[in-house]
Amino acid sequence: MERLFWICLGGAAGTAARYLIAVWAAQRFGSTFPYGTLIVNLAGCFAIAALMHAGLTLMWPGTLRAAITIGLIGGLTTYSSFNYETTRLVQDGALAPAAFNAGLTIVGGFAAGWLGLLCARQILGQ
Repeated sequence: MERLFWICLGGAAGTAARYLIAVWAAQRFGSTFPYGTLIVNLAGCFAIAALMHAGLTLMWPGTLRAAITIGLIGGLTTYSSFNYETTRLVQDGALAPAAFNAGLTIVGGFAAGWLGLLCARQILGQ
C-alpha cells in the first residue's frame, strides 16, 4: 500500500505539471498546434530513459523508481512508457517485437481514437 501511495502522489504531481505546461505553451505559442503535449511527451521520453538508467545503475529502491516513472512521468505522459519499452526491446535485440509494438501502438491508437470518435458521434447523434 505504501508503494501505491507514492505512485499516486507522483501521478498527481505529473498530472498537475502536464496541465500547467499545456496552459503555458498555449499562452506562449498559441493553440493551433498541441505544443504542450509535444513538450511533455518529449520531456517524458527523455526523463524516463535518464531516470530509469540512473535508478537501475545507482540501485534506487523499487518504490522510488515506481513513484518517479509510473507516478510522476506516467502522470505527465504515457507516451514516455511506450517509448521506453520500445527502446528497451531494440536494446535487447528484439527488433521485430519493437517494430510491432511501435506500429501497432501508432496505427492502433489512431484507429482506436477514430473508432471512439465515430461511436460517440453515433451514440450522441452528432
